[in-house]
Amino acid sequence: MLRTCRMLCSQAGPSPGGWQPLSFDGGAFHLKGTGELTRALFVLRLCAWPPLVTHGLALQAWSQRLLGSRLSGALLRASIYGQFVAGETTEEVRGCVLQLQTLGLRPLLAVPIEEEPDSAAKTGEAWYEGNLSAMLRCVDLSRGLLETPDPMGNALMQLKMTALMSTRLCKELTSWVRRPGESLELSPERLAETMDSGQDLQVSCLNTEQTRHLQASLSRLQRVVQHARAQRVRLLVDAEYTSLNPALSLLVAALATRWNSSREGGPWVWNTYQAYLKDTYERLRRDAEVADRAGLAFGVKLVRGAYLDKEREMAWLQGTEDPTQPDYEATTQSYSRCLELMLTQVSHRGPMCHLMVASHNEDSVRQATKRMWELGIPPDGPVCFGQLLGMCDHVSLALGQAGYAVYKSIPYGSLEEVIPYLIRRAQENRSVLRGARREQKLLSQELRRRLLGRGLRVSPH
Repeated sequence: MLRTCRMLCSQAGPSPGGWQPLSFDGGAFHLKGTGELTRALFVLRLCAWPPLVTHGLALQAWSQRLLGSRLSGALLRASIYGQFVAGETTEEVRGCVLQLQTLGLRPLLAVPIEEEPDSAAKTGEAWYEGNLSAMLRCVDLSRGLLETPDPMGNALMQLKMTALMSTRLCKELTSWVRRPGESLELSPERLAETMDSGQDLQVSCLNTEQTRHLQASLSRLQRVVQHARAQRVRLLVDAEYTSLNPALSLLVAALATRWNSSREGGPWVWNTYQAYLKDTYERLRRDAEVADRAGLAFGVKLVRGAYLDKEREMAWLQGTEDPTQPDYEATTQSYSRCLELMLTQVSHRGPMCHLMVASHNEDSVRQATKRMWELGIPPDGPVCFGQLLGMCDHVSLALGQAGYAVYKSIPYGSLEEVIPYLIRRAQENRSVLRGARREQKLLSQELRRRLLGRGLRVSPH
C-alpha cells in the first residue's frame, strides 16, 4: 500500500500545460481496503437514517442496557466510532494518522470537549483547567505526529473555545459587544495586553465572578496559543452559535493581535466563518481589511455552517430576524463569494494569509482548485482543504493524490467522550449526511467492481 501511494503521489500534480479539473468519481477508492469501504458504506447509510441521528443518545443508552456495555461498545467501535474516530490511545491515533499520510492526507486533531449553550454551569474553574490540559496534550500530539520537523508550521489542530470558558460568559460578552459604542472597553488590543501582562482586568458589564472567570479564560487561551506557537502548531478556532460568535471572534482578534504579527511567521490563530449566515461575507471582508491594515497575518477556515435548525428555532422563539441564508442555493452563493474573496487575499498577501476550504461540496472544491490555478497559488501553499474523517473520501483522496494539502478533522478519545460529541455533530450536519448519497453510490460501485473481479489494478512497476 505505502509503495503504491508513493508511486501515485510522485506521478500526481496539476498539469503545467493548462487547467485540468479533478475527477471525484471515486477512482481513488482503490487505495482503500474492502473492509474499510464496506464499513464506510454501512455507516454512511446508517447515519442517513433520521431516527438514528435524532434519537442517537437514547438508542446508545438502550443498547447498553440490552446488550451490556462491553458488547455495545464493541459494536460501536466496529461501526460509527471506527469510521469517524481515530482511537483512544496515542498509539491508535498515530496508526490512523499514518494510514492517512500514506494516502496523501494530513491530520487535523479535535478534542471532543465543549460546553453546550444553556447547559448546567460548571463548578469553579476545575473543569476548564482539565480541558486546558487536554488541549495542551493535543498540541503535543499534533506536533509529534509529523514524520519530520516542520518549520513551515503545517501542523494544524482545532480549538473549541467553549471548552476553556463558559458559554454564559460568551453570551454576556456578545450582548456587550453588540451595544453601539460600548465595545471599546473590550477592544482586542486591551485584551491582548491583559493576556500578555497577566494584570487584573476591570470590565463594567461583568460582575466580580464573571470578571474573574474571564481573566482565567484569557490565561488559558494564552497558554494554549503560546504552547502551540512554540510547537509550531496552528490553531483553528471553531465557530459556534450566533449568540456566542461575536465573543469568540473578539477573543480570536485579541489572540491574533498578539500572535499573528508579521514577526511571528504567519497566522497561528485562525477564525472560522460560516457561509450560511447572512452577514458572513461583510464580516470576512472587514476582518481581512483590518488584518491587512494592522500588518497582521490572517487565517480563515471557511465552512458552510452546522447550526442551521437551531439558529432558525432560536430566532423564531425570540422573535428576532433569522440570521441564516434562506436556502441552500443562497448559502452556496455566499460560500462562493467568500471563497473568491479569500483566494484573492491569498494571491495578494501570500504567506501572510492562509485559508482552509472546509467543504464536502464538489463544486466548491472545483471552484477553489480552478481559481488557485488561475491566480498562481501552488497546490501545497497557503490554501488547504478540509473534510471530516470517515466522510467525503472520494474528494479528499482525489485532492491528496493531485498534490493538494488536505486535512481530515479527527476527533479522538474514549467512547464515553466521543459518542455524544459525534451525535451532536451528526444532528448539526444532517444535510451533509443526507448529501452523502453520491459517496454511497461510488462506494457501492467500487465494491461491486471488486466482487465481480473487475477492480482497478495498479502495476507495481
